[in-house]
Amino acid sequence: MSNSADSPGKVSSPVRGPGFRRGFRPVRILTAAVFALAGLLFFTSFNTAKGTNIRTDASLLKLSDLIHERSRKNGELDESNAALRGDIEALADRDGGSTLAEERRLSALEERAGTRELKGEALTVTLDDAPPDATAKLPGYPEPQPDYLVIHQQDLQAVVNALWEGGAEGIKVMDQRLISTSAVRCVGNTLILQGRVYSPPYRIQAVGPPERLRKALAASPAIQNYMVYVNVYGLGWKVEENGVTTLPGYSGTADLRYARPVA
Repeated sequence: MSNSADSPGKVSSPVRGPGFRRGFRPVRILTAAVFALAGLLFFTSFNTAKGTNIRTDASLLKLSDLIHERSRKNGELDESNAALRGDIEALADRDGGSTLAEERRLSALEERAGTRELKGEALTVTLDDAPPDATAKLPGYPEPQPDYLVIHQQDLQAVVNALWEGGAEGIKVMDQRLISTSAVRCVGNTLILQGRVYSPPYRIQAVGPPERLRKALAASPAIQNYMVYVNVYGLGWKVEENGVTTLPGYSGTADLRYARPVA
């Protein structure tokens, strides 16, 4: 740009005569490259699909089927293990291989380990997902995100921990007895417990003094937070006393499995 002699202080506009030529602009080449890449992606997607729905993730479906099949087999192995344990105990009783003192000591260890049945007053807590179309029931709360409407691992852990705090002698989650090595873990919207997979509603049953168990549930800060979602978004929560109930003994393997360093 240059200043015109006739108009001091003003900037004159460049004149594009017949011989005016546009300068080189890299952005045009970049734009063309983007469109070419998009065309290549569309062609590749069309060629891969060949008329099928490539958005269906078959690998995830296969993985889900594999998990449920493994869960079923683990359940069968638990039942087989429990039957074999019963056979061993029957053979030991028949052969009279242990003294009365040894039997009492073994029985006490089995009770502490959770492998024997446990009978007593029981209380059951049931947790469930909220309806998928749930909305905020109270003013001042935001409309729910999907994360607000499902049971999480920390919710289950909070109930189990509160029941232990309340004096539970034994706890069963779904149809399995918890022992010292049990881990309550959630993957997605399912519970994985000792190699088996469960879907909501989740039932947690404890043998112990019902009144103390109720007070421990009410006093838990984590459960108090959960109750906000119960009241606002409709998550499931039910506590009921069952009277005298018998919890099953743990029937799975008691071997410890842990990581080892690679040689």
